[in-house]
Amino acid sequence: MDNAAQRFLHRLISQQSPDEAVAWLEQQTKKYQDQPSSRSFYLTFSTIARHFSKTNLTLNDKTVQQAEQIRSGWDLSQWNVRQTARTYWLLQLSADSFEEYRAVLDRLFATADVDEQVTLYAALPLYQYSDQMEYRASEGIRTNITDVFDAVALRNPYPAEYLPNEGWNQMVLKAIFMGRPLYLIQQLDERRNPDQARMLIDFAHERWAANRSVTPELWRCTAPYLTEDHLLDIQHLLEQGSALEKQAANLAVKESENDTLYKQLNDYSLPDEELNWKTVGTMCNEM
Repeated sequence: MDNAAQRFLHRLISQQSPDEAVAWLEQQTKKYQDQPSSRSFYLTFSTIARHFSKTNLTLNDKTVQQAEQIRSGWDLSQWNVRQTARTYWLLQLSADSFEEYRAVLDRLFATADVDEQVTLYAALPLYQYSDQMEYRASEGIRTNITDVFDAVALRNPYPAEYLPNEGWNQMVLKAIFMGRPLYLIQQLDERRNPDQARMLIDFAHERWAANRSVTPELWRCTAPYLTEDHLLDIQHLLEQGSALEKQAANLAVKESENDTLYKQLNDYSLPDEELNWKTVGTMCNEM
């Protein structure tokens, strides 16, 4: 995958960057390939900002499909040219063992500014030893820096593939707490689990007790595990909730396939237009 990803990123950079910037990066790449050294690797990574802009990438359908073919779930929709150049450079990293590879990347993570951290975390699915870097994703989701958290949690296939349930559940809860859009978390539905549902319902109860609202997206994660024990929760949404919360209750109950909850829907007036979870999420984050 590395060579294919490198060629793909190089093509994007070449198409959307000044010729002199591309020539500089190619020169640094050749020097590093001829004589790899940690010092030159760090120096080039930190210098890329001088040569490449933060202009958003221009993508077409073919480019999106090529990214998906190289790495399933690879989403470039929020990437910029500088991030692309940095990621291309990261894929040049040469190491004979994971320990050596980790040592170089750990130093980069430790000294990176926020913009650099965004690149480092978004590149998790592309690293040579990505299957051994779950510890790094776990650290990333503990941050309170929104851009960095988003680089790990949103539009990124890595968490769904490698985080254990405990880490995954904490990431989703943190996303809710930070007001991040759940619909941008890859494989959100596939990774739903009973422990997560209990955790999120408890969180909703705590918020309600404090007279605070809960994102309607939360109920997407609980839907398969709702039972008649949650009648009061659904009643709360239908009686006191916003239009979007009523839509979320409707979607969650129907997905639960619980007859008792389904009958409860008939006692309330629901919005005429029935939304899907993506639309609910989009509307939540437009408010």
